[in-house]
Amino acid sequence: MTKSRWTIPLGAVLVHLGIGSVYAWSTLNRPIIAAMPTQAWWASPPYTTFTSALVLLGLSAATLGPWVERQGARVAGRTAAVCFASGLALGGMGLLLQQPLLLFLGLGILCGIGCGIGYIAPVSTLVKWFPERRGMATGFAIMGFGGGAFVAGYANAFLIERVGVANALFVLGAVYLVLMLAGAQLLRPAPEAAPPTSTGPGYHAFGLTRHEAVRTRQFWLLWGMLCVNVTAGIGILAQASPMMQDLFGKSPADAAAIVAVISLFNAGGRLLWSSASDLLGRRSTYLVFFVVQLVLFLLIPRFAQAGAWWPFLVCLLTVFTMYGGGFATMPAFLADLFGPRSVSAIHGAVLTAWSVAAVTGPVIITELSKRARSALPPGAPRVHIYDQPLLLLAGLLAVGLLLTVAVKPLRKA
Repeated sequence: MTKSRWTIPLGAVLVHLGIGSVYAWSTLNRPIIAAMPTQAWWASPPYTTFTSALVLLGLSAATLGPWVERQGARVAGRTAAVCFASGLALGGMGLLLQQPLLLFLGLGILCGIGCGIGYIAPVSTLVKWFPERRGMATGFAIMGFGGGAFVAGYANAFLIERVGVANALFVLGAVYLVLMLAGAQLLRPAPEAAPPTSTGPGYHAFGLTRHEAVRTRQFWLLWGMLCVNVTAGIGILAQASPMMQDLFGKSPADAAAIVAVISLFNAGGRLLWSSASDLLGRRSTYLVFFVVQLVLFLLIPRFAQAGAWWPFLVCLLTVFTMYGGGFATMPAFLADLFGPRSVSAIHGAVLTAWSVAAVTGPVIITELSKRARSALPPGAPRVHIYDQPLLLLAGLLAVGLLLTVAVKPLRKA
């Protein structure tokens, strides 16, 4: 009896649920600081719990992309599971032994490598199993990455409160190991003889290698588009809770609840927009992202000044559907342009844009808002402290729009 191809997206979701927990690691920051309060800057959050892991995600995906293509999704998924779970365990050991180097190597390096391998592992398999619905298929997988953040946010808080942060990392490592290994077991290569049932817009029968793809103008245009979209989204994500407190006087608890809702829209947007791209086309979908977000980033300061909470929240949640949607649409965009043969390796290379954005986005909004806050006289309202960073990010989105307009199909050889 032939196995259903629908087990492939399920396996991808399980792998991504594990590594997606990295987006909830802000819940680990204060407990880690409390456990090791006098450590050097490089051993303190967010360097060990977010930035370094995301930087390593992009770098490892780019470096190991060809290896993932050669070994296949199942082996790569298992390797990702072992790396990610081992990183959590090593981080927990570092906390128990008060060794910041172990913490950094575990959460910052090993988990980052596991994220990079696990993120790209299912992509090539999915686009080959679903040639007629590439966007939907990759959207399912990458939706798991966003959903992992929602689940982990509550799981982390629950475990830390009951067993402490070090033991919580051990428990999470064991759970994610089982979850990701189960997902990897469901991944299997598509039949080589099975032709695409539909070529779809922009499809090319040939397939470029990673080396060939990175030498094209189209690759670097897509790299820039992803970098801009992620910079804008992750900039807001890094300051979402403080922004709601500063602009609308929300309590930390209320802001945290909204952040949880944001993670759902982030996850849902990944499936929604990537599926829509099967109908609209990848380029048209990215044009929508940049035009709409450009308008929203200009509107947010106006809504804040007017005290319009619900329009502000609608803007925020819409931005995060497009932030997640940009991630999920990109693998299908790459397969359309460069063919499915080496899409995991090419996807890994383009994810270095995420590494750059993981640093630049938070720096832009955090540093500029911090300067504006420090310049305020005592007791002055904080409603304008995000105006400058949001305007700068809107300018970047305009650049992303121009990059998208410039993307054209490759000529067939």
